[in-house]
Amino acid sequence: MLVLPAIDIIDGNCVRLFKGDYSTAHKVADSITDTARSFEESGAKWMHIVDLDGAKEGKRVNSQAILEVRKNCSIKIEVGGGIRSMDSVEYYLENGIDRVILGTAAINDPDFVREAVGKYPSNIAVGIDAKNGFVSADGWTDTSEINYIDLAKQMEDIGVQYIIFTDISKDGMLSGPNLTMLDELKASVKCNITASGGVANLKDIINLTDLDIYGAICGKAIYSGNLDLAQAIEVAHAAKHNGKGANL
Repeated sequence: MLVLPAIDIIDGNCVRLFKGDYSTAHKVADSITDTARSFEESGAKWMHIVDLDGAKEGKRVNSQAILEVRKNCSIKIEVGGGIRSMDSVEYYLENGIDRVILGTAAINDPDFVREAVGKYPSNIAVGIDAKNGFVSADGWTDTSEINYIDLAKQMEDIGVQYIIFTDISKDGMLSGPNLTMLDELKASVKCNITASGGVANLKDIINLTDLDIYGAICGKAIYSGNLDLAQAIEVAHAAKHNGKGANL
């Protein structure tokens, strides 16, 4: 299982939110690029970056800060937030970003998702963010009537290979990921599933590894010091090679 450290950006700053509420945004690092470098030095192979302003406004806002990270790090990078056109998809991929994440577009414009996946099958992920099992959009400011598993199945039918699932109630709360919802999702589709939200400690990393999912995104736990990234990567790697059922 991959451990993906996260950087969320508002107004050019590295921030964290509680339960996706923009009013709770607080700065957690002085430099986005230095933070990214520290993740790379800890052994991370992938990094998860979200342009929160972009997610809310439906367009690229902090793309220059993201590309500055790309210029200064060799780590693989996936980017989400405001990517709602082929122009934005191509902008990031042509500038060295390894994977782009489509969120709101999955609900509002499945034809766009189909076009993006058709052209870049291994470079597209879909972010499914849910409140009480229903998918949220527009930077988590709007909740739809679409069940998260139903949307995942639609995306699988389109050809999506990667799904990033967030239980918004867990995001930034350090209360553990929603293992039940993740297990149900994995049982419902064959896509590579990445868990986001709630990871607090090494026990959570082991629990997610036991689900045999593709990846785990970690944010607040790293910034707060609750989770040592290098150790989390080592534990996830060891669990992969030693089999499931490891306990902490």
